[in-house]
Amino acid sequence: MGILDDLMKKAGAKAQNAVQSGANQTKNAARDAVRSNLNTAAGTAANAVKSSPAFQAAEEAGARLNGSGVSVSTDKTAQGYPAVTVSFDALPASLDELKACPLADLRLPYGTAALTVAVLNRWEEDRAATHAMVNYLRGPRPMSPMEEQFLRDRLAGKMYVIRSYWAGTSPQNSYTPDVPYSVTFFEDPCTWQNPGYCRLSCVSSGADSPRQIMLRKKESTGEWFLWENYLLPDIRIPAEADPWA
Repeated sequence: MGILDDLMKKAGAKAQNAVQSGANQTKNAARDAVRSNLNTAAGTAANAVKSSPAFQAAEEAGARLNGSGVSVSTDKTAQGYPAVTVSFDALPASLDELKACPLADLRLPYGTAALTVAVLNRWEEDRAATHAMVNYLRGPRPMSPMEEQFLRDRLAGKMYVIRSYWAGTSPQNSYTPDVPYSVTFFEDPCTWQNPGYCRLSCVSSGADSPRQIMLRKKESTGEWFLWENYLLPDIRIPAEADPWA
């Protein structure tokens, strides 16, 4: 019985080692698969930077706009998606000033998005001029009275909402932007989901998640017009107005 017990113990040990070895192999294979998938995803995201025609156009615009009072720079997000920063030395205060801006040809979706932020920042000073500029950016589809009322509802007493998209702003400084005024829009997996449309994202310094803006392309001219504006939901109020700050 002693010899039999010894043999059984040895057989059990070998079986246990085999099971452990198999488990380790499975674990290592799973780990390698995860790493491979992550590398593939990272590579796909990195390729997205090169595959966006709008991003390539923004790179070209960066050199073309040098010295114009407007600048365009390109980068990528941590996930590897295209990101474009547009900076203005001064914000357009009228339709004529908007039309004089080099981005007013609306050939660049990032440009239309940045101009939307720029012109809405004038709403408090001159609502009529702001409406005219917004309608220029909307092209064939001007605002209805209800949409003008929507701007009033979202911006009256809350101009900090639209200012929050400028670089340098925060609730602590009452959303005071740096100058030049700079705003960054970036792509994500849904940006080009619908042909003829471009959905860009932007970070508000008073919100926990990015907000979006939708542009629509007019195929006959190549212009990108403002289609839907999702930049105006409420955000954290300025610290100076917050009794709990």
